[in-house]
Amino acid sequence: MRIKAGARRATTALLVACLAMPATLWAQAGAVDEDPSAGAMIGDFFVARPIGLALTLGGTALWVVSLPFTLLAGHANEAAETLMVGPGEMTFMRCLGCRNPGYTDRDIELKKKQDAAAKADVASN
Repeated sequence: MRIKAGARRATTALLVACLAMPATLWAQAGAVDEDPSAGAMIGDFFVARPIGLALTLGGTALWVVSLPFTLLAGHANEAAETLMVGPGEMTFMRCLGCRNPGYTDRDIELKKKQDAAAKADVASN
């Protein structure tokens, strides 16, 4: 029974973390120019990402617990940035093995090509 309750709590915390991240987190202005090695990618996948996920989930739990107090003080946005968005950005918004969050030049070029193709498709219809 305890395992199911714990799994339910973890799932709920992950869902809250994903829904609470603002849309601006996904849009980055600058491109990241990094070329990580295979060792950096492996270390990132097995060490840094799980730690980042744990920090994101823990920060989300702390933010939810502190929400009544931060709302009264008027600092809920700063608490969310520090406890959820920062760790979430470092966990989910960087390439595998990269140190800085953001999209790579290849991602930006692919997005431009997709947008151009979509505009051409709309114009032809």
